Amino acid sequence: MPEGDAVYRTAARLRGALDGRALTRSDFRVPRHATADLRGRTVLGTQSRGKHLLTRIEGDLTVHTHLRMDGSWQISETGRRIPPGDQVRLVLANARWQAVGVKLGMVDLVGTADEARLVGHLGPDLLGADWDPDEAVRRLRGSPGRTIGEALLDQRNLAGIGTIYRAETLFLRGLWPWKKVGEIEDLYGLVSLAQRLLDANKAHAGTVTTGDRRPGNQTWVYGRAGRPCRRCGTRISRGEMGARPQERLILWCAGCQPR
Repeated sequence: MPEGDAVYRTAARLRGALDGRALTRSDFRVPRHATADLRGRTVLGTQSRGKHLLTRIEGDLTVHTHLRMDGSWQISETGRRIPPGDQVRLVLANARWQAVGVKLGMVDLVGTADEARLVGHLGPDLLGADWDPDEAVRRLRGSPGRTIGEALLDQRNLAGIGTIYRAETLFLRGLWPWKKVGEIEDLYGLVSLAQRLLDANKAHAGTVTTGDRRPGNQTWVYGRAGRPCRRCGTRISRGEMGARPQERLILWCAGCQPR
């Protein structure tokens, strides 16, 4: 699933193509909004909210989308061929550019005043103007018996972290993923590091947490299961966290992140 930095870049691309331009086409290919018509309305802006996207339209309307696992927004010149089949969920176009939402996991059209109904449950956005490490720590501490690995992926605590940044942040802090939240002394340092990692990657594709952009050298543990740790040489472990059917991939170094 695209993480907060990737969704942030997607919002920037949508802003570049749609902001300030009147829509000449709006094609909602989801049953409950199939008759919606936004033609003639100006796009006011798009912002990311964790892993969610909010595109605000003239007339106090908001198009809410979520990429889920396989979704994407494809930007091209208006008139270019749109992929056939049922994978396209939404098309927004103006006289110059078209944005095609493919395999989107969520598509909603709501009043702008009702956005909170869709994203109000989210914690502070690691890449948003509302980022507040103290609030993120407060929310994490609300479940002291929960594992830190599960708590970091709960978007109600802090919004934007996925499996990549969870693994990399916990490695860099030397924390075993199954350690309980209440046993961690410096939660502020943990969430602040996660925010710095996402912020450092928000302007470019790919995730680099080692400082080395060469292929195969970008991460400490993610994507390196079974390979030696870059620090201590211990073989990187791979497992799953969470209750079925919500298990999510986790990678860690037993040497650097001792139980």
